[in-house]
Amino acid sequence: MEEARRHGPVGWLQILGPGLITGASDDDPSGIGTYSQVGSQFGYGLLWTALVTFPLMSAVQELCSRIALQTGVGLGVSLRRKFPSWLVSIAILGLLGANTFNIGADLGAVAAGGSLLSRGVIHPLWLVIPVALLVIGMEVFVTYAAIFKIFKWLTLALFAYVITAFFAHPPLLDVLKATFVPHIELSKDFAMALVAVLGTTISPYLFFWQASSEVDEMAGADTNPLVHRRGVTAAELRAARIDIVVGMAFSNLVMYFIILTSAAVLHTHGKTDIQTADQAAAALAPLAGPFAFIVFSVGMIGTGLLAIPILGASASYALKDFLGLRGDLASKPRHRPTFYVILAAATTAGVVMNFMRLDPIHALFATAVINGVVAPPLLLLIVWLGADRNIMKRQASGRLSLALTGFATFAMAVAAVTMLVGFIPLKLFS
Repeated sequence: MEEARRHGPVGWLQILGPGLITGASDDDPSGIGTYSQVGSQFGYGLLWTALVTFPLMSAVQELCSRIALQTGVGLGVSLRRKFPSWLVSIAILGLLGANTFNIGADLGAVAAGGSLLSRGVIHPLWLVIPVALLVIGMEVFVTYAAIFKIFKWLTLALFAYVITAFFAHPPLLDVLKATFVPHIELSKDFAMALVAVLGTTISPYLFFWQASSEVDEMAGADTNPLVHRRGVTAAELRAARIDIVVGMAFSNLVMYFIILTSAAVLHTHGKTDIQTADQAAAALAPLAGPFAFIVFSVGMIGTGLLAIPILGASASYALKDFLGLRGDLASKPRHRPTFYVILAAATTAGVVMNFMRLDPIHALFATAVINGVVAPPLLLLIVWLGADRNIMKRQASGRLSLALTGFATFAMAVAAVTMLVGFIPLKLFS
């Protein structure tokens, strides 16, 4: 922190790491697809969710970070130490299922982006395997430090949506009202959209990625090696919180402008049901005109290549922590082959999904819904763990953290139950 102050803005940028990457990866193709569909279907009606999810998302990621920094181990290990193995295993299986589907959807989205760049000359399925091999190769052969640098630069692709919103000239009063006055509809579609928004912003894979990234970053430091840690210092916790708040602010800013742009460009012109990547790309037309497909494709490809390794790594961290194995992105494959086998298996499963003829845009939205259903029970365990003073000592969750994380858990659970009840035929209750 002191070094950051001495170096000014550059110094502050240097301390940004896991939180920024977590926030940027949250706006993956699943996020882009979900926010685009929400904006096109409901117009400005869900803009208010960005203001609500920002503090909730920040509190959840801060809790995951604090648990990791305090205990010195990944989230899976901490959960296994406190709760029965059978209970944690159910949560981990839910995470693995959600992550695998997410990887498959994001692989399909990156391939669709590549196909869109070729104007349909190259079929998306032809690109799925090359994209998967590129991701696996990056995980295996690129150093941990280099991967982090690549991830940071890829976040810049998301700013296209922020810029486009100003070219679309949305009605200011309508936007302000939708931003600060929550709009609620009592319908199955609205409940599903709300679950999708919550699921793609407060995603289960981000919990494990945030915690494991903090552990890896501390383990790679020259001083105060993690194996000798007994708690977290106030300075370390402040740095982590700054990193997280900046990352979550970035994530929610992009989320807000994707919804805003899609509403202003698509919904207002009667395009309320996005079915293809071409239709989603049309939201960027005010900025890029006939070249909107290029901007959209680059955004999908960039964010996909950012998110897919994180999704795979998150699954690997969760499973290896639960099974008591060792390994991380900083270790070499020949030293920790099991960790990388899990990474490759998750990516391979995603490839197989794409050859089952899943529609990329619909799969992205479905992924967000699945995450929204899986997150509440897992989040409940994490909140419970963070409040345990026997484990967390002086860093146990305070009133503000408990209020925000508890509300996030409750809101996601209510939204998920409301959506699921909406799918049950009404005649069952008659």
